[in-house]
Amino acid sequence: MTPFIAEILGTMLLILLGGGVVANVALKKTIGNGSGWIVITTGWALAVYVGVVVAGPVSGAHLNPAVTIALAAAGKFAWSEVPSFIAAQLIGAMIGAFLVWLMYKDHFDATAEEPGAQLGVFCTGPAIKNTPLNFISEVIGTFVLVYTIFHFTNPSIQSGTEPTPVGMGSLGAIPVAFLVWVIGLSLGGTTGYAINPARDLGPRIIHALVPIKGKGSSNWNYAWLPVIAPIAGALIAALLYIKVG
Repeated sequence: MTPFIAEILGTMLLILLGGGVVANVALKKTIGNGSGWIVITTGWALAVYVGVVVAGPVSGAHLNPAVTIALAAAGKFAWSEVPSFIAAQLIGAMIGAFLVWLMYKDHFDATAEEPGAQLGVFCTGPAIKNTPLNFISEVIGTFVLVYTIFHFTNPSIQSGTEPTPVGMGSLGAIPVAFLVWVIGLSLGGTTGYAINPARDLGPRIIHALVPIKGKGSSNWNYAWLPVIAPIAGALIAALLYIKVG
């Protein structure tokens, strides 16, 4: 597996499971309909875990253009690799969103009278539309994500004078899952915590393309915000990490 394929597969699984939990909660006539925000945030956290487990050993499991750009800005990733990683993440997000639509197609159609609920399976939107504050919300959420990722370290044991890294295998993805979970629980109620340009833009494109009974607008007027704001938050995190660690 190449890093490009790993990022596609990891992001695909992230969106398949993350979008899938929203579909299960938000769409009519599903078994999980109406089960609430705790279920959604938990599902997204575990979706991140799965994506990181699959992609991590090969690509480092960025799964997020904001993370890729921040790592490059901090000198931890080659700028020459950024375009291919972002392309892979966007492709993976689109595939994952398409699979969610395919699996829940009957339930999308059963929710024809609620186009906002249909759209919410694919992408984010503000609970209260206030563009400056919505932007700040996504900046803050992504800042917390990226700045904390910069501080993740591998466990080690002391052997003589030098610490020896100890691999955690798939368990190493657990901290990322907890991080995304707490961001969703604490900061996600304003905009739905995109904190990932590919996670929002890729599925929004799929929403615009696939046939859904009663489908409304893909809300392209808002689509720039969950792309630009996470990148801004990630760059702030990178700058702070460079300056103070």
